[in-house]
Amino acid sequence: MVPSTERRWALLAVVSAGLLLITLDNSILYAALPTLVEDLGASSSESLWIINAYPVVMAGLLLGSGTLGDRVGHRRMFLTGLAVFGAASLAAAFSPSPETLIAARGLLAVGAASMMPATLALIRVTFDDERERNIAIAVWGSLAVVGSALGPIVSGLLLRSFWWGSVFIINVPVVVAAIVATLILAPPNDADSAKRWDLLSSLLALVALVGLVFAIKETAKTDPSPSVIALALLATTLGGWAFARRQRRLPYPLLDFTIFRNRAFLAGVLAAGFSLFAIAGIQLITTQHFQLVEEFTPLRAGLLVAAVALGALPTAMAGGAVLHRVGLLPLIAGGLALSTLGAVLILLNFDTSTGLLVTGLIVTGAGLGAAMSVASSAIIGNVPARRAGMASSVEEVSYEFGSLIAVALLGSLLTAVYTATVDLPAGAPDTARDSLDSALAVARQGAEPDTSLITAASEAFDGAYFAAVTVVVAALTVGTIVTGLLLRRHGPGSTLSAPTAPTAPADHDTPDQEHQEHHAHQ
Repeated sequence: MVPSTERRWALLAVVSAGLLLITLDNSILYAALPTLVEDLGASSSESLWIINAYPVVMAGLLLGSGTLGDRVGHRRMFLTGLAVFGAASLAAAFSPSPETLIAARGLLAVGAASMMPATLALIRVTFDDERERNIAIAVWGSLAVVGSALGPIVSGLLLRSFWWGSVFIINVPVVVAAIVATLILAPPNDADSAKRWDLLSSLLALVALVGLVFAIKETAKTDPSPSVIALALLATTLGGWAFARRQRRLPYPLLDFTIFRNRAFLAGVLAAGFSLFAIAGIQLITTQHFQLVEEFTPLRAGLLVAAVALGALPTAMAGGAVLHRVGLLPLIAGGLALSTLGAVLILLNFDTSTGLLVTGLIVTGAGLGAAMSVASSAIIGNVPARRAGMASSVEEVSYEFGSLIAVALLGSLLTAVYTATVDLPAGAPDTARDSLDSALAVARQGAEPDTSLITAASEAFDGAYFAAVTVVVAALTVGTIVTGLLLRRHGPGSTLSAPTAPTAPADHDTPDQEHQEHHAHQ
């Protein structure tokens, strides 16, 4: 029998491997996208949905899967999610069309949504000591950064020797190993049959998110359809309203809105969302820019954006270790402030100095690593153990929502600004205005490349990249200010909220007490 301490840290390695898979698949297509689009003949809209199907479905299901984990047990949810994730990886690898791949990515998201809250919930119920738990969560959080950064590198390495489907095949052996290790190391299943799970609430959240994505993508077009935007916003509004109304009526809601009254909890949720918005946005637009404009290989582009992880790893690991001494404020608000400075460096130097660009990526990563590592502690440390599944789900929704909005907004913005600003040379077909990919394909059709078209298209894409990074800088600035205000009274010494903030109920509350407490807040 493995000693208890060793067993805890071994289990941390297993759930972190699951998290690594989930975050890897969020970013693994960024560098592979140009190759995949060419091989499958995907349109610009289909290519964005190939990426977006994963975070959209996952974000819609995460709240329900966390609460379902409270009911059926986090061990069982983790194992189920791994199995679905492995099967979906095989389906994605051999997809014959863009539509099939989009569906497979949606199924991947179902598996990821099943196991993602379980990873953090298993840490919460396994590590009783607060300082030890802070370190474990810091390791967990740093691997989220690593996974996002490794995605473009792994896909670049695989595409040197294999077809694009290999970026999904690589998941399968990791899934098998994680299932075996979980069966050996995970604590007994912690099911609570008194908990209730509501599928309708998950579907309502999914409707609201899908509507929001459609609205963002349509608004960013050069010729948006008012009717599509109106219908998408209507779906978002009605879905969100129905979801919130249903939560207030359920005795065991998927989301109890009263937990957001805790300022430290709310700051952690916002920090997670802003951090993933920045990471996903910078990785997506930078890999696209340097592959299409600077003609980097997928591997070289992946190594470039890995500078974010290079900066994030030291601060992510150090954050958990020093949290009890310095508190949340300097690590969350200070980390976001540092990442803002890094993003400004990227903005000013992406087309002039590779060295300063890499420095900007490293500085951005350093700030985001500090914020992300302790955002998890702020979230999970401010709820009782019986709400570990709900808190984990809220955090993961925040991560996925940040990534989702980054891809939907910045991906659409790149295309919109390019289309609106490109000055095509005389005789160039109008299809070259649709996207940089289209322009490059047209320019290289003849025996000699049309350099004037390539130059015009590249300059327009430079402007689109500048606009997208500007949005990232603005988002990080807002995140710094808001989290700083929320944590201004939060002193060092604990991950828990200051006494003036609303406190969570005690861990030993019975289901009846929780039910009464929930309705008392309404």
